[in-house]
Amino acid sequence: MPVTNPWLAGPSPTEQLPRERLDERILNLLSSQNMCVIATTGPSGALATPVRYFHVDFTLVFTAAPRTPKLRNIAADPRVSAGVFAPLVGQASSRGAQVFGRARVLEPGDDGYDRWWPAVRWQSDHVERSRDLGEPPHGPLVVIPADRIVYTEHWLRRDGYAPRQFWTRPGSS
Repeated sequence: MPVTNPWLAGPSPTEQLPRERLDERILNLLSSQNMCVIATTGPSGALATPVRYFHVDFTLVFTAAPRTPKLRNIAADPRVSAGVFAPLVGQASSRGAQVFGRARVLEPGDDGYDRWWPAVRWQSDHVERSRDLGEPPHGPLVVIPADRIVYTEHWLRRDGYAPRQFWTRPGSS
């Protein structure tokens, strides 16, 4: 029987991508998807919440309704993890990232809110809900600058690279 992807057989390579190529692949994933699962921890334990995200470089941004469990959890412990992934067709298409960072919840008027707000594409939601485009929403904005990212892409094996790659923010330990 012919094997579709013979390069998937055998042990995985261990070589890490050059930093520039890893940056490009991570940014490509973040740009080609718009949903992730945010994991937080609170008094009731772990909470994994699907959210639509936007990104600016290696920072994830999303809106949230006030007083939600995820915002309460972030207020208690800002350490979060976000899982971003492409649809899986088979092992060769496996591509995703675990983003780890400290979330900040910004309200309108907070320092930094105006910096991150332009990344949010709220207009299509307004059109879908028959709301006036002249009245943008004003609610909490969650910003997660990535401290580290575990990137997985099995297609990298074709070029002799490990399917799991490790990214850390420059200047972090």
